[in-house]
Amino acid sequence: MDLLEYQGKQFLARSGVPATLGLVATTVDEAVDAARSTGFPAVAKAQVRIGGRGKAGGIKVVADADGMRAAAGAILGMDIRGHVVGTLLVERASDIAREYYASITFDRSARLHLAMLSARGGVDIEQVAAEEPAAVVRLPVNPLDGLSPAAAAAMVTQAALDEEARTGVAAVLVQLYDAYVAGDAELVEVNPLVLTAAGAVVALDAKVSLDDNAAWRHPEWEEWRKAETLDPREARAREKGLNYVGLDGTVGVIGNGAGLVMSTLDVVSQAGGSAANFLDVGGGASADVIAAALEVVDSDDRVRSVLVNIFGGITRGDEVAKGILEALERVDLRSPIVVRLDGTNAEEGRALLAASPSDRLISRPTMLEAAATAVELAAVR
Repeated sequence: MDLLEYQGKQFLARSGVPATLGLVATTVDEAVDAARSTGFPAVAKAQVRIGGRGKAGGIKVVADADGMRAAAGAILGMDIRGHVVGTLLVERASDIAREYYASITFDRSARLHLAMLSARGGVDIEQVAAEEPAAVVRLPVNPLDGLSPAAAAAMVTQAALDEEARTGVAAVLVQLYDAYVAGDAELVEVNPLVLTAAGAVVALDAKVSLDDNAAWRHPEWEEWRKAETLDPREARAREKGLNYVGLDGTVGVIGNGAGLVMSTLDVVSQAGGSAANFLDVGGGASADVIAAALEVVDSDDRVRSVLVNIFGGITRGDEVAKGILEALERVDLRSPIVVRLDGTNAEEGRALLAASPSDRLISRPTMLEAAATAVELAAVR
């Protein structure tokens, strides 16, 4: 789950990270009242789960109430790279002396956590890393050891931060790591982390991604989840407990296991098509789960065919076949379904499918053949 900026700051503040919290507004009048409460000059910041807000005009600094009224009116309802702004964060504008970048994430290749720090904050960190790699200090962190104050201080020195900011930034790095671990986050990022004219180190922004697999440990996340604006397809999938990500293609994809589904997306592309989604039904998918998956995928108006690619281990091919047949009986599915079954009870599953009278159900023996058929069907519909 990706948090909005104001939610991310709340998340970090729980671990002691100094952050500008501000007030949340969903109307122009609320924004003006919030600015009067926080004081002027004030800043109105669009709350969307994507970067580039400033370049898109989604962040405005104003001097008075009239300025806030105009800024809020311009930002609310704005479309920022496909995300419509419905919420503002209103803060008192900070007197910024310097801007830095700090983050904690997971390095999957090294199987370690990764702390990053740069004196080049306030800009696209990927651009900084590409143009001047040495400007981004990286420190692998063993989860058994954690990020010590000494290691954080060494990072600050290596990053050549301003002398007056080093103690404060080192402390914030340790707090960020604590928040990341305690909060089961996949990423905590502050850009910019600022040094104010008064000498304080403050998180002026917050990007936080939480690991959904840990949600059972965090009932407090539910309040943040209520503010999510999901793609309607993803909302339907979540209601049914499915691991789904919407894409922009025309071939719906259902598989078991993230690796197999990712491979299926590649094979669809190789066959000249484009996937409409990623949907992993997991290792022990029952007939009910398969039926629910087909309903969700077929509900997407862009889908022209559905490719079901199952390799049976824990998942049994006959159960998958029953789920497909049940979905055909239960729901008026619009799209033709191409099925590739292999592994446990695959022969039994293929026999069940072959006995079906439906002319929209096609079985293929290999993944490549199934993908090619699904792409062809999507092209002619």
